[in-house]
Amino acid sequence: MLIHVVVTAAVLAALVPVPVNVASGRTAATDAETWTPPLSTRGRYIVDANGNRFKLRSGNWHGASGTWTGTGDAADGANPHLNGRTPLQVYDAVVEALTAAGLAVILNNHTNTTRWCCGVDGNERWNASQSAATWEDDWLFMVRRYRSNPRVVGADLYNEVRRSIMDDPNWGGGGDHDWFAASQRLGDRILAEANPDLLIIVEGINWTGLPVDGLPHGRPTLEPVRTLSHTLVRSGKLVYSAHFYDYTGPRHSGATGIGETSDPRYRDLDRDQLHAVVTRQALFVAGEPGQHFTAPVWVSEFGVGGRDETGARQRAWFQNIVDLLVAADADFAYWPVVGWGERNSWALLHWDAAGRRTGPYDGDDWRGPAWSRLTGSPGVEGAVAPVTDRSMLSPDRGDFVQSLRLRAGGDWHPGARKAACPDGQRLAGHSHTGNRGLCVDAAQPGRFELVVDERYVSPDWASGYTKLQCPPGLAMVGYSVRGAVVAGAMCAALPVAAGSTGRTVWFDRGDNRPAGAAGGDFASGHYKGQCADTEYVAGVAFTRRIGSSGSPAAILCRPVT
Repeated sequence: MLIHVVVTAAVLAALVPVPVNVASGRTAATDAETWTPPLSTRGRYIVDANGNRFKLRSGNWHGASGTWTGTGDAADGANPHLNGRTPLQVYDAVVEALTAAGLAVILNNHTNTTRWCCGVDGNERWNASQSAATWEDDWLFMVRRYRSNPRVVGADLYNEVRRSIMDDPNWGGGGDHDWFAASQRLGDRILAEANPDLLIIVEGINWTGLPVDGLPHGRPTLEPVRTLSHTLVRSGKLVYSAHFYDYTGPRHSGATGIGETSDPRYRDLDRDQLHAVVTRQALFVAGEPGQHFTAPVWVSEFGVGGRDETGARQRAWFQNIVDLLVAADADFAYWPVVGWGERNSWALLHWDAAGRRTGPYDGDDWRGPAWSRLTGSPGVEGAVAPVTDRSMLSPDRGDFVQSLRLRAGGDWHPGARKAACPDGQRLAGHSHTGNRGLCVDAAQPGRFELVVDERYVSPDWASGYTKLQCPPGLAMVGYSVRGAVVAGAMCAALPVAAGSTGRTVWFDRGDNRPAGAAGGDFASGHYKGQCADTEYVAGVAFTRRIGSSGSPAAILCRPVT
């Protein structure tokens, strides 16, 4: 498994004019870079261990996806001590040098085979040229390899998931090509089995459909996140990612010649059009607070044809995308910081045949002013206030138990499909059909109790319906179902006093949510019921009569006092 390094720092401007020497691993410019790992998220922001904003002003370190099987004089003249080392040993040296210089490193699965991406080449999906099990095992190997280095801060699970010749990836549609399910599973495994401190970075889908005029095709990117988002077993670890280049477009793969369509590329859009499209495709995830999908969005690749680019539309696009990144205070990574061979001209740092380096700060690179404006742009800095986490439960195709404590206890309701909020969250809403749920801070998982009958029901808050109700002082944090029929309510203690009064919220004939309710559409196409943020779900009502679906029809909402 070949992974390239994405280098990130609080101020990448320090990196660009003073490149890291792999031999020494130190530079004066980056020695002053102080921040405290591990990283996590608060709403749309990434923060360090002290709760301070850690903006990914960053660049891609290209090379580990190449076809070399070992190093030699031509490749490591500046670092002769690397001569003869294996690619993984060189990778170790690069990670060590970058982190020693105060930089953060994010591992990225750029390709699974040693070749350049991104056509029909066996790298279209995480499992196009290998099994999903091998992909997961390789990732766990890499994560464990660098676990002792706290400045290795993230795992970008797979690069630009896209269509193969015959098949599309999907987002929650099931099967072997379900990128949502694959990334959800691997993200949970990394956090539960290998390193609980890492950020888990999930890119959107880069391309679906045949790129032929008249046929369905396009770049879904992160748009599916609006109705189906990840909920990891550890909260505050999810970052979404998207890539944008001038030569691709919302319905353009970037192909020239075979596979090219008449659809506009991003460089064909004016400033307002570009901003609207990129916001719709990706930046809405960070731009809409309080939703089940709210998370940082890292534009982890963007770039243009390099210092030698003369195209007017390409140059205008670069100015427009920089404007958008500045306005959105977005996390970003330029592709690439350094290049190799024929791709060197794309890089921020460029070496001529004599080994002389130039870059956007040297005065002869047209990208310089825009790059300086981007890296120096104002944004949220310092302490980021804690936010209320909201997350989705989606047991669409199997168990979706996101509580590590419940997972450790084994199968808590054999024969039933189960869903549970992450530790530290409680159930806030339920869907009438589809088995979806919404979670919100906070529950204390000190004591769990599975309720499968009406022993705690008092008073009869949904006459004529079967009810499952938590014992006094406990809130629902999960549920189990058989088919569409509710089978059990998983309850846990609240960290604050729980009121004994309550109200019934019916949602069998339409949505019933508080005005302006946060959380977003956690069950698209289905009726939903939701308690207020000052309430907790104490029970669920449904029917088991002949001819009824058994689907949830009401929840009991009680106040948190």
